[in-house]
Amino acid sequence: MKEHGERSGGSRDLEARGSGGEPRRLRRDAADRQRHDEELRRTPIDRDVAVRLLHSAFEQGVHHIDTAAFYFSPLRSANELINRALSSWHEDVVVVTKVGPGRDPSGEWFTVARPEQLRGQVEENLRQLGRDHLDVVNLRHNGPAMASITEHFGVLAELREAGLVRHLGLSNVRPEHMAEAQAIAPVVCVQNSYSLDWRRADESGVMDLCREQGIAFVPYFAVSGLRHEAAAAPEQDPRVHTVARAHGATPAQVRLAWTLHRGPHVLAIPGTTNPAHLAENIGAGALRLAEAELALLDKPGEGVA
Repeated sequence: MKEHGERSGGSRDLEARGSGGEPRRLRRDAADRQRHDEELRRTPIDRDVAVRLLHSAFEQGVHHIDTAAFYFSPLRSANELINRALSSWHEDVVVVTKVGPGRDPSGEWFTVARPEQLRGQVEENLRQLGRDHLDVVNLRHNGPAMASITEHFGVLAELREAGLVRHLGLSNVRPEHMAEAQAIAPVVCVQNSYSLDWRRADESGVMDLCREQGIAFVPYFAVSGLRHEAAAAPEQDPRVHTVARAHGATPAQVRLAWTLHRGPHVLAIPGTTNPAHLAENIGAGALRLAEAELALLDKPGEGVA
């Protein structure tokens, strides 16, 4: 249950979650953080409501939650809410967290942790989630200060050997980063921005590499696309509307279904605080698109990057 603000249009306290020139990426990261901070000022979700929503997701078959210690607002923490929900749930749920970027207690961001700070970030997630080990930790590559991930990933590999982490993954990476990491330790998943409107993982070869190597590809912004963390807005792509009408589905379901049709190695992690949207998101997994519909959606549309 994750995707930064997708479908929610509200608080991001509960989340069930390229390439190009460096200056452009840095500007986009700054804009994302500004949207994030604006979202955090909204009314926080009620804790009991959040726990019920998570339990509902589990009951409907969701067993993969994406989170991070830096997903918090002045009054709520995603890890705190997940901890509460899991403490009263007795079936297996895989919790995936990420490290690399961070925020201080006041909410101020820092772009990337130094290698020696990563253990502290892992331990922070352990404390907040109430666990003795983390199922999966993704190292997020974040800007030119992290041109090589070797030293950072090496630290996480040591924590894996120490038993604090079971599996390692990557986020926001290119093929060369995957190769660096795999020379150190196995990589079980890659989490990159990917949607109908943003297909850099196809262009870079990351999608194909994951398929060929049996690595889970976990796209974020699969529903919101180029809007990233912005609040929900009406669908603008006429192709999506055409396919949605044919199936009696919502545009968001079509976007998720298209994402899942990219291959059996693809996992969807849309996030929401709305029970109806949760049911819609889960229902998208049963939506079967015809070859002609996939061909229509596969064509680059207006605004595709």
